[in-house]
Amino acid sequence: MTFEEIKRPVKQDIELFESTFKESMKTQVSLLDLITRYIVKRKGKQMRPLFVFLSAGLHSNTNEHTQRAAALIELLHTATLVHDDVVDDSNLRRGFFSINALWKNKAAVLVGDFLLSKGMLLALENKEYDLLEIVSYATKQMSEGELLQIEKARRLDIDESVYFDVIKMKTASLIASCCAAGAASAGASEEEVMLMRNFGENVGIAFQIRDDLFDFEKDNKTGKPSGGDIKEKKMTLPLIYTLNKMGAVERKKTILDIKYRSTKRATIDKIIGLVNNSGGIKYTNEKMKEYLNNAIKMLNYYPDSEYKESLIALVNYSINRNK
Repeated sequence: MTFEEIKRPVKQDIELFESTFKESMKTQVSLLDLITRYIVKRKGKQMRPLFVFLSAGLHSNTNEHTQRAAALIELLHTATLVHDDVVDDSNLRRGFFSINALWKNKAAVLVGDFLLSKGMLLALENKEYDLLEIVSYATKQMSEGELLQIEKARRLDIDESVYFDVIKMKTASLIASCCAAGAASAGASEEEVMLMRNFGENVGIAFQIRDDLFDFEKDNKTGKPSGGDIKEKKMTLPLIYTLNKMGAVERKKTILDIKYRSTKRATIDKIIGLVNNSGGIKYTNEKMKEYLNNAIKMLNYYPDSEYKESLIALVNYSINRNK
């Protein structure tokens, strides 16, 4: 299915969401209004709101609660992206200048705070405490995941269990909250909301593993793998698997290369070669498929429908994407 075909069951919901979300971002502060307009113009494919609407449709008809759930998730997601760019000192986001690059860190942090508080108020004003709980839990997990990664990255001692803890909190928690919030907005039972949370978590883990594999695949422009994560000393699953297969001496030498020589192209190419020769790519692909299959199996609970079909297609689309 194409992305447009995936959206078809909730096309009207998405169109309404795009207009109401734009309206909800307006403020009386001219600088803030300028920045939020810049953010709205550069929104991506709205995959997270799509997870919300399809998860709601799986249980019942979408409604105004679903619209607010999607807005709440998107406000949280946008706030974390703005804050992430400050934390990572990144000047670009999807090929455009980031907020911190254009308006400096102070403004970017405050804009992120504004978006978070806007989302919380949206839920409180409408007494949607279940949605507020779902999103607050995701916010807590994302912060903890980021800090756990920072703590472990200093010593480069991330093992496989820590890696999964980090991506479960940093990435998967947001997709999990999309699916849980969508289900809750449609009046699903507590058991169904938990099922959809687990479904989203498995999708999110598979999504992040796929993202980590991009680092070891050929770049269309250079013809070489980018090695971006290696440059940033990020311990991803292909690399963790490779290090675990090494003897103590070779492992120590490779870790020292990552620690002190990771910006050199020769070092990056060497490590990518080690990962490919160790079976790290094959192992990582198998793990990704395991989480993907777990997620799709969970949908067996639901009868066939256009929402279920689109949700499965969206999961496959997100995993089979080219960046």
